[in-house]
Amino acid sequence: MFTAITHSQIYVLDQDEALDFYAGKLGLEVAADVDMGDMRWLTVAVPGHPERQIVLAKPGGPMMSAQTAEQVRDLVTKGAGGTVIFTTDDCRKTCETLRERGVEIIEEPTERPFGIDCALRDPFGNHIRFTQLS
Repeated sequence: MFTAITHSQIYVLDQDEALDFYAGKLGLEVAADVDMGDMRWLTVAVPGHPERQIVLAKPGGPMMSAQTAEQVRDLVTKGAGGTVIFTTDDCRKTCETLRERGVEIIEEPTERPFGIDCALRDPFGNHIRFTQLS
């Protein structure tokens, strides 16, 4: 039946700021940035892996009412938005590189049963983890 997951979505409050963070600081590549008239289709991907993209969606029309969009924005700022988990070959080095780029690390690299894990939040409150699998 299904053969792959191609896109996952997280909500961001400002797509230009999201682009600066996800591409500029995290080092992801812009896969699509298209003005659709009533919305902007903005996706990023791990460099060299365009088959799996993250949609950086702004809450609002045409998919939701103004009232629902306001509720979603409120939830995102409280950290109840999405979670993205990346893998890395060296969690500690990635953590230091991101810190040098001005990213606030909210959980230092920690040994876990599955590897070394670390966490940060994007400028909107979304939870991001990156893991060096054992």
